[in-house]
Amino acid sequence: MMFSKGTTSEIANHATAKLSELDMRIVKSVPEGGNWKNIPEDIPSKRISQIRESFRQGLGSRSTYYGRLSRNYPSYTINTYFNRPGNGCHIHYEQDRVLSQREAARLQSFPDSFKFFGSQSAINTQIGNAVPPLLAFQIAKTIERSIGEAGCFIDLFSGAGGLGLGFKWAGWKPLMASDINPIFLKTYAANVHDYVLTGSMSDASFLKKLCVITTKMKEECSNTPFWVLGGPPCQGFSTAGKKRSMEDQRNLLFLYYKQFLSEVKPDGFIFENVAGLLNMEKGNVFARIKAEFSEAMPVINGWVLSSENYAIPQRRKRVFLIGGANKDFAVPTPHEFTSQKSGRNNWITVEEALCDLPVLNPGEDGSSKSYATPPITFYQKFMRGVITPAAYLNEINLFSTP
Repeated sequence: MMFSKGTTSEIANHATAKLSELDMRIVKSVPEGGNWKNIPEDIPSKRISQIRESFRQGLGSRSTYYGRLSRNYPSYTINTYFNRPGNGCHIHYEQDRVLSQREAARLQSFPDSFKFFGSQSAINTQIGNAVPPLLAFQIAKTIERSIGEAGCFIDLFSGAGGLGLGFKWAGWKPLMASDINPIFLKTYAANVHDYVLTGSMSDASFLKKLCVITTKMKEECSNTPFWVLGGPPCQGFSTAGKKRSMEDQRNLLFLYYKQFLSEVKPDGFIFENVAGLLNMEKGNVFARIKAEFSEAMPVINGWVLSSENYAIPQRRKRVFLIGGANKDFAVPTPHEFTSQKSGRNNWITVEEALCDLPVLNPGEDGSSKSYATPPITFYQKFMRGVITPAAYLNEINLFSTP
């Protein structure tokens, strides 16, 4: 569907958080591309004082804290706290407010037609924890080229469905999703596939039920490659967490995932997690996880992918383990292209992603507002459903300079 300026159409979840008077003073003091270092010292903030002291002690630059986006670059990682100016680089590049949920979703490559459900906090969590669907699409196409056809899949620890949506875009058939949070599954069911199961794989009875149902699905799809997608909760591995050790029970969920794979014996699987996993306990944790999964699947490939290399307007690094019965899988090929608006090579920028969305004031819900312009860039056409993911990638590659 084409949109034109002045056309009213729901822009789901285009709502931005309220800001306190202090936050507004802080936000207005940060220039485009700036951060906490630009905030005047006469603005009273205990937290900023702590950041300054930490910086003086050489404990890190905290370079994204209280950051304002730069229009000619991709965003930094969209985390689950993008509604707060001090928890990352989440201030709009031009407007004095934090990102709206729709803007954060776009930077994650969720299209405008994808509607998130739940409380504001639940929606933020779904967006911030997701795998960018466009990255998942390119992973799915890479696997398809290796095995010769698209398959069917189930999606464990599914969240809102970033992995699942990308595989569905690529022509794979979704069969089922599972997550511990029913609100996340409501989002998944509305946007990806409506057969969902709520429960935790750490619950023995639920894990057994999941294995029985999945084994039956595998038998019914015996003529099609059967894959399992899964991204166990990453908070325990994240560098943003205060506790990063195997004492954190969230870090043991991969063992239930391995148990599930050993029982069901799919043709292949994906394990996704944050890049912080790589250096936990000097790499020993990642080595253990890889070794555990190799007991369930003989060939394991490890990838570290940065989403900005895959035509996504966000710098987001993630670890993937791809397991198959007898195949190695080549890493998806990064794209070579030139930004339409900035002229920079190999980046889709924040402005390319967001500049057609209507202006918002802090605390405003603009879901019923009109788009500010027709879709100006290829990325906006993709986000608004004018072109498919495959057509978008084809367009930006055609736009590449010789």
